[in-house]
Amino acid sequence: MILDIAIFAIYVVLVFLVGLYFYRKNKTSDDYYVAGRNVSSWHIGLSVVATDVGGGFSIGLGGLGFTMGLSGSWLLFTGLIGAWMAAVLLIPKVYQLPGIQKMTTLPQIFEHFYGKRVAILAGIITTVGYLGFTSSQIIAGAKLATGTFEGFSFEHAVLLMGVVAVGYTILGGLKAVIYTDTVQWIILMAGLLFAGIPFAYDAIGGWPAVNAIANKDYLTLTNLTWKDLVNWAITIIPIWFVGMTLYQRIFASRGEKQARKAWFIAGLFEWPLMAFLGVILGLFGRVAYEQGIFEVVGYAANMDMDPELGLPVLLRTVLPHGLMGLVLAAYFSAVMSTADSCLMASSGSFLTDILRFKDKGLEEMDKKALRSSQGATLILGVIALIIALSLENVLEAMLFSYAFMVSGLFVPIIGAFYWKKATKLGAFVAMLLGGIVTTTLTLLEIQWFGLDPNLYGIISAAIVFISIGLIKNNIEK
Repeated sequence: MILDIAIFAIYVVLVFLVGLYFYRKNKTSDDYYVAGRNVSSWHIGLSVVATDVGGGFSIGLGGLGFTMGLSGSWLLFTGLIGAWMAAVLLIPKVYQLPGIQKMTTLPQIFEHFYGKRVAILAGIITTVGYLGFTSSQIIAGAKLATGTFEGFSFEHAVLLMGVVAVGYTILGGLKAVIYTDTVQWIILMAGLLFAGIPFAYDAIGGWPAVNAIANKDYLTLTNLTWKDLVNWAITIIPIWFVGMTLYQRIFASRGEKQARKAWFIAGLFEWPLMAFLGVILGLFGRVAYEQGIFEVVGYAANMDMDPELGLPVLLRTVLPHGLMGLVLAAYFSAVMSTADSCLMASSGSFLTDILRFKDKGLEEMDKKALRSSQGATLILGVIALIIALSLENVLEAMLFSYAFMVSGLFVPIIGAFYWKKATKLGAFVAMLLGGIVTTTLTLLEIQWFGLDPNLYGIISAAIVFISIGLIKNNIEK
């Protein structure tokens, strides 16, 4: 145990050193928020997939593998579709925008098409949505720590994960985020492929044990309903068109060709690679749980167990000391790769689109403005940490954050690029209505026909957006 903690502690120190290195390199807003606009395709692609999948989906996929088996991998298939659609339909449109070299946030695109008022509302939606997403990553890290280290309380784990993620992000900005994402993703893949999977497979007795103990449906790709797939698709595919973390990486790329290549790379890493690694480990966790292997750490087969704890408890149970510390660092790196990016997105939108620092003549990002950026990151990071203490389920928190942003932003951004009759009023009302419908139905736990509330938020936004556009254009004629 001491060896594992020592290895994990060394990793945390190294992460902070990377942040400190880039802290000394950051001179301008382009450095802090879009990494100097000079990052290669592979760094961008790995950073995109590390950010999108990250710790939350890693822990969430483990939970799906625990409860439904291999079919949980379809969750990230929607990520592949979203990434490739954005590469074809979105990125070329973004690079046609005048003034793209001065943009650092998604709401600035809204301002270009719809004006200042709509941009501020987009900034609010982005800031709030990514605060929730940052909180979900902190929970993922906390579950990882509590499931792995005996006697580590959830509250203490949340505080540890929050302090590390927030502190590192404040120091390094997007340069630190992107370049460490590449290393973190390699660490995670190596940890799962060469340690997690082999040791878990051996500990549970191999394929004969899986075949004998696991529900037969768990070993198929059809153990889900069409509603499951639709609900995942309507939340995850559109996020590739409205995710601030993704736009920051578009702006950080060297050009359109490099950005599109990065998105194709990211899609392939999401599915099948990460999708199946996550659900297979979750499935192995379910087999170990049914075998009673978890009894030594307090989870008997007849006890209720949080499915999202199955994966970290499995690693804690089957991995030898030392190696467990390495794999924990790998998973923590996944948490970091998403948490830091989401916090950067929230901070960037808050400062640029809500407080409007560029309107105050600070667009050159002198030392005063750079400190303001870091201060905003600190404040929002603390808020995310407080939110995390009140949440429980990682995947639910992530998908709700996604849904909140998608229902408010998806229709107006598609309209901006593809519908000439789009109007400022239509965009503003659609953003409000979409977010309100999704949030209200979610809080009231209403799912008409078993479909995600986000679908109804998007439909509501589309109806009002199109209606106002048609009416206004008819009046003008």
